[in-house]
Amino acid sequence: MTLRQFIRALVAMLIATSLVAPATPAHAATARIKDIVNIEGVRDNQLVGYGLVVGLNGTGDSLNNAPFTKQSLQAMLERLGVNTRGENMRTGNVAAVMVTANLPAFSTQGSRLDVNVASLGDASSLQGGTLLVTPLLGADGEVYAIAQGDVTINGFKASGDAATVISGVPTTGRISSGGLIEREIGFDLGTQGSLRLALKNPDFTTSRRIALSINDFIGVPCAVPKDSATVEITLPKNFNGNIVDLITDVEQLVVDTDQPAKIVIDENSGIIVMGKDVRVSTVAVAQSNLTVSIAETPVASQPAPLSNGTTKELPRTDLQVNEVNSDLALVKESVSLQQLVDGLNALGISPRDLISILQAIKASGALQADIEVL
Repeated sequence: MTLRQFIRALVAMLIATSLVAPATPAHAATARIKDIVNIEGVRDNQLVGYGLVVGLNGTGDSLNNAPFTKQSLQAMLERLGVNTRGENMRTGNVAAVMVTANLPAFSTQGSRLDVNVASLGDASSLQGGTLLVTPLLGADGEVYAIAQGDVTINGFKASGDAATVISGVPTTGRISSGGLIEREIGFDLGTQGSLRLALKNPDFTTSRRIALSINDFIGVPCAVPKDSATVEITLPKNFNGNIVDLITDVEQLVVDTDQPAKIVIDENSGIIVMGKDVRVSTVAVAQSNLTVSIAETPVASQPAPLSNGTTKELPRTDLQVNEVNSDLALVKESVSLQQLVDGLNALGISPRDLISILQAIKASGALQADIEVL
């Protein structure tokens, strides 16, 4: 067999294989259960505290304009055995700040966390500052962590006699691993007999698919969809492990997610986001652009020679109105998002005009989707 005959035979075999090969159906968007749900009880807790940042190079609060900074400084010095009551304090190296942090789930005593620092007074920069010991409180008023350390900022401020340059926000900063956890939140997940999965994007179809996927994997009906946002899982009696083992097995399962047809519009920026299930009935759309231009060109009126008149400015306005009308365009009934986009793009309109058209189509009842305006 020659090389040419071999190539012809190979091409013929490939063509025959492609003819008998079954077509691969298009699948919906798939995701792991781990990525689309939250587990009840596994959550962060927000902490907040009030403290002082010291060591600033004259960029701190003005004590006369920030009395809370002065009071806090005096109280701190008194605890250290220094009495400054009645004294005139003029330091500019101290700033009052609010300290915030998130306490992760299952954090243990002695672990560290990152904290954020933000100026509370009229300090111009926290660069080079050090946060003093600051208790961080939870929503219940209890202290869960202590924060202290050198503040790192992302911006800077430089000024001279006639100009000032500010980059970023120099009055906010971060202390990496600056918080020390002092109290744990009591929640023993391993002893739970059941738990609930909360969908990040509630949907009845997705909720039911999650329950079916879990039951097929475990082999017993242990998952029940409670509503569009909740799936309850009960630990089977014959399961070899605790609830943590069950979560580990379940969170890797893959399901087909489903969402209602929705169009999200941000009118400020002109951004439009459409879901894949957006459908539109056959409609006819016409759009016109109205442009109004106004130009002011005042002229000077000179008095006659040898007269006692004065020069005056006479207004002159050039007003033009241009209206560009487009033909009535037909947007056929769409079977896919791509066809809908192609039909609207055929009108040659801008995104902001498209927003108005979509809202008008929705008002006419021809748009089978919800419109959410940000």
